[in-house]
Amino acid sequence: MRVVLSTWGSRGDVEPVVGLAVALRGLGAQVRVCAPPDEEFVALLARVGLPLVPLGPTVRSVVAGERPPSAEYAFQLAAELVAARFETLTAAAEGCDALLATGLMPSGARSVAENLGIRYVFACFHTLGLPSSHFPPGRRPGRQSPPEETDLKVLWEQDAQRVNDLYGKAENSHRAALDMPPLDNVRDYVFTDRPWLAAEPSLVPWENMTDLDLVQSGPWILPDERPLPEELEAFLDAGAPPVYVGFGSMAMHTSADVARVAIEAVRAQGRRVLLARGWAELSLVDDRDDCFVVGEVNQQALFGRVAAVVHHGGAGTTTTAARAGAPQLVVPQIADQPYWAARVAELGIGAAHDGPTPTFDSLSAALTTVLSPETGARARAAAGAMSTDGATVAAQRLIDAVSGERPPASA
Repeated sequence: MRVVLSTWGSRGDVEPVVGLAVALRGLGAQVRVCAPPDEEFVALLARVGLPLVPLGPTVRSVVAGERPPSAEYAFQLAAELVAARFETLTAAAEGCDALLATGLMPSGARSVAENLGIRYVFACFHTLGLPSSHFPPGRRPGRQSPPEETDLKVLWEQDAQRVNDLYGKAENSHRAALDMPPLDNVRDYVFTDRPWLAAEPSLVPWENMTDLDLVQSGPWILPDERPLPEELEAFLDAGAPPVYVGFGSMAMHTSADVARVAIEAVRAQGRRVLLARGWAELSLVDDRDDCFVVGEVNQQALFGRVAAVVHHGGAGTTTTAARAGAPQLVVPQIADQPYWAARVAELGIGAAHDGPTPTFDSLSAALTTVLSPETGARARAAAGAMSTDGATVAAQRLIDAVSGERPPASA
């Protein structure tokens, strides 16, 4: 069996796909991974012995510039990604049995699978954006009261039109070149009637979250056996567990002084600080020995040894911290991150920062909650109940779907 896995997005969109690729390979499948050609993703795939098939521009070139991307650029990027999928996936999936797509709205992927006559699967890491007769786009329980049913229908129609505006022209242009009929609803075509949800059930309750027939597998975890650097081990051993502060692939455009603010707030709690450089290029503000800065590191090994994790609320970081039993303070920036912040707060395993721009006072108040014994106890208890085999479950399901007799429109 030969499978192509496609994604475009940050580390949280890429690493789960690599986890699934490893699980598929372990079951005897041949796998190609098409992903953005950022250096860290090339290294990530090289770590498991798989080459990266470049898809689209690097993510860092889009999100980590001096300024955040403009609304006009979103249309340019959408067209660029659709073109990249038609070109890259058509070549990569030739002779394959299935194509699974995830990440930023993978418009173009299903059209390629349809044109090649192979099975297509859409996978997601949360339920935001999946059509629902219960909740408006981008919202779920606990956020605010839902509108009336008639309003919901209008809102979801507007959401579909928004996706059409971004992707429809490019998608239909490439379909026309292949003598394929145009699409009038790109969003629903991409999602299919049976999307796969790769998420921890306790973090992402999925029942009644969408009108689609969700297939839930649990998170796709890529095991990380790398040791921590010796210098980091020495810092961890030199005192009480520090508070980790890192914002991953977020450039933190609205928080130019976020490193200083975070360090001062953590110090005010009587804690040491472990600062993750990330795409915001965070750095130490003085030479005191209660702070240490790290680059790319094994978070699975690290998060079990820190007092708390302060982060942006990416799906991957939230899940890794939750699995490690580390209390979390989520400072959401964009997209699905407010959802993860809300879930962490609702579960009592951490706190959600109010807004994307932290201050000394706002971080200090939230850290008081996050570092309390009660929050730590809930975080550890929740970790013990989390699933561990989502990637294997999904890999076996994909193999079974391909070897079964269902039509290739979706799995």
